[in-house]
Amino acid sequence: MDSKIPRSKTDDYSGEIIQKRQQFLQDTSGVKLKHIDKYSFDPAILPGNIENFIGVAQVPIGLAGPLLVNGEYASGEFYVPMATCEGTLVASYNRGMKIIKQCGGAITTVQEEAMQRAPVFIFENAREARDFGIWLKENFMKIKEQAEGTTSVGKLTTIEQYHAGRFVYTRFDYTTGDAAGQNMTGKATFVACEWIRKVHPLVRRYMIDGNFSTDKKHSAINVLRTRGKRVTAEVRIPETIMREQLNQSPRRLELYHNIGCLGGYICGANNNGSHSANGITALFIATGQDAANVAEGAAAITYSECTREGDFYFSITIPALIVATYGGGTGLATQRECLELMDCYGKGKVKKLAEIVAATALAGEISLMGAMRVNKDGTSDWITSHDKLGRNR
Repeated sequence: MDSKIPRSKTDDYSGEIIQKRQQFLQDTSGVKLKHIDKYSFDPAILPGNIENFIGVAQVPIGLAGPLLVNGEYASGEFYVPMATCEGTLVASYNRGMKIIKQCGGAITTVQEEAMQRAPVFIFENAREARDFGIWLKENFMKIKEQAEGTTSVGKLTTIEQYHAGRFVYTRFDYTTGDAAGQNMTGKATFVACEWIRKVHPLVRRYMIDGNFSTDKKHSAINVLRTRGKRVTAEVRIPETIMREQLNQSPRRLELYHNIGCLGGYICGANNNGSHSANGITALFIATGQDAANVAEGAAAITYSECTREGDFYFSITIPALIVATYGGGTGLATQRECLELMDCYGKGKVKKLAEIVAATALAGEISLMGAMRVNKDGTSDWITSHDKLGRNR
């Protein structure tokens, strides 16, 4: 049997070639396809999203909400589709959203945006590297013109420099409209670097990315400098609501949060909250985002405070949230529908989606913090809810 996966040079998304791949898979594995090969959309929409297409992974989607958001871009109530296989997740986020609504909604703020490509330039010695850094600053506008000539929406805003010996690590920072922008910034930066190599006498070698963008990896620099969108969601919960919904006082929940922050610091976690990656991942899968970007978006910064009025103030800041409402996987059939459920598909909607994601993460943090308490009768909401909703064996 030929071990090569069937492909077509003329149309690799036709029904005929897809069926050949499916048959090839059944023949080589001995497993008859009953679910993977069932889908409701025309595979003709898939070029640019996947290769060697054989079918779909049907991830269950649950609905949480309404989520009340008082943002600059997202304003009103939203029902949030969450794709997950983890029992209790949707229920927990739903509880947090209920609490947020009772408090008048989450306030959301997009503070910064930037997408990077990070070339490193290689010189004979550190002095050449230093002088190149000076030249880079002096010629920023010319470099900007070269980079922006490749895109209708991408804008080069700055070029960061980090010198180490004879290497100049840079970060070309862009705004990218409603696209996530990794491919866009890659092409723009490549064209700019080729122009630099042609006009600068000492630039002979460079790498298009020296791993300083930390694409799809957590890093301290993206927590400080932003990658994607930097967005905060915050809420004030009155004591009466705290006791009714979470069976806790503001003081006690503040104590629990502080203890959790200390534990995260000791173990070196990249997040001083509880589980923001849960909600972000579920939303990413539902709406066609690049799920690997959760590696960066999971680095959340949480803060709690018992106010003078006796309320519980809580905020979550996501410094590297990479989302899109146009391009990539957002135009695929079910993913587009999920975005449309929140009126977040298409141009001009990316900051709205970022605010909804942040508010969703906020709801999840509040709910799980409340569930971590061990009650006086020896029960735990976290354990009992997972026993009830999270076990299917």
